Amino acid sequence: MSSEERQLELQGEVWMTMGGQHLGGPDRVALLAAIAEHGSITKAAKAIKMSYKAAWDAIDAMNNLAGEPLVERLAGGKGGGGTHLTKRGAQLVENFRQIEREHRLFIEHLSRQSHALADDFLLLQTMRMKTSARNQFAGTVSVIKRGAVNDEITLDIVGGQKIIAIITRDSTDSLGLVEGCAAFALIKASSIIIATGDSEAKLSARNRLCGTVSRLQTGAVNSDVSIALPGGGTIAATVTRDSEELLALEVGMPASALFKASAVIIGVPG
Repeated sequence: MSSEERQLELQGEVWMTMGGQHLGGPDRVALLAAIAEHGSITKAAKAIKMSYKAAWDAIDAMNNLAGEPLVERLAGGKGGGGTHLTKRGAQLVENFRQIEREHRLFIEHLSRQSHALADDFLLLQTMRMKTSARNQFAGTVSVIKRGAVNDEITLDIVGGQKIIAIITRDSTDSLGLVEGCAAFALIKASSIIIATGDSEAKLSARNRLCGTVSRLQTGAVNSDVSIALPGGGTIAATVTRDSEELLALEVGMPASALFKASAVIIGVPG
């Protein structure tokens, strides 16, 4: 999804309630305003494309909920009678229009911040996702290398680091992946290999996230290792207790998380 497609548009309408009952919104206020303009229920209903019966039902409901008439019929005579708003009805229309103007300004103010709201909305959607994978990283697709069967996807994540994934070409298409779109990566803790020492060593694993050991939880057979990454991210790994002892892992020491590109699952916000 491009940045333009991710632009969040805000909309909203004002509705009135009285005593917990629905008094009306833009449609009913438009009916009242049309009655004031035309002096006729029939003409007002036609002007706002509402049936005559629906118009009278709305008027009766508003009159009842307001506790006083908002609309009154005029007796026939030289002027032919008609319908008009009471003082209370005219005041309601005027006040509602003023509230609508303030509400519109409020929505416009929020819309000017919509880029940040859109990012947070996508983040919240990702955070609500339930998965067995311990490691979840939100990011942006920066590179897509197309292949005959598989594609290589590069995802930019927190702290300026990158995750590379190998997925099928069909998956790339079905997910709608394009450069610049939002996506997330899932990696199981059991797929992570912990390394210490020379960070320049050549390895077959495409992914290497470097950081500092932030937590160790030693078990009878396996140990959980958390590595704090630059920018505030964390990646978790499950290693054997023997591996923990062999590497002499300690909180605060530099370490790297290694994993294959084929171990990464790519998803997009729903």
